[in-house]
Amino acid sequence: MVKIGLLSDTHSYLDDAVFRHFENCDEIWHAGDFGNIEVADKLAAFKPLRGVYGNIDDADIRLTYPEHLRFNCENVDVWMTHIGGYPGKYSPQVKGEIYTKPPQLFICGHSHILKVIYDKKINCLHINPGAAGKQGWQKVRTLIRFCISEDKIHTLDLIELQ
Repeated sequence: MVKIGLLSDTHSYLDDAVFRHFENCDEIWHAGDFGNIEVADKLAAFKPLRGVYGNIDDADIRLTYPEHLRFNCENVDVWMTHIGGYPGKYSPQVKGEIYTKPPQLFICGHSHILKVIYDKKINCLHINPGAAGKQGWQKVRTLIRFCISEDKIHTLDLIELQ
C-alpha cells in the first residue's frame, strides 16, 4: 500500500500544515503551479515527490518536472498533468489520448476547484485537489490524501486548510 498526499496550485506559498497532514504519507504528488523551485525542494526534502509543471511555473521547475507524468503506482496507471479539464470537458491537449488509452487515475490542477469524479465512460477516477496556495479566487485551500493498494484507490480524505 502506498499513501499519497496530493496538492496543486501552491503558487509559491507552502502552508506548514501541509507537512502535518502529509506526515504519514509515503509520497507527495504536486499537480502543477508550484510557483517556485523552493516549494518543490521543501516538499522533496520531506517525502519523495512526483510533480508536473503548471502554466505559471518558470524554467527552473520546467527543467525538473515534466508537463505530463504517466506512471504506475502499485498496479494503477496514473496520469498527472496540470491543465487536464474534467470528465466530459477534457482539455484538447489530453482529449485524444485519454479516450484512446485511458489511465485508471487522472490527476490535474489549474482550476483551483476540488473535484473527485468517476468517469464511467472511460472507467477512470478523476481527481483535482483544488488549490493549496493563497493566490487565486478560491475561498478554501484544499489538499487530498488517499491510498493505492494493488489496483485499488481508496481511503480518500479531503482536507481544508485554515
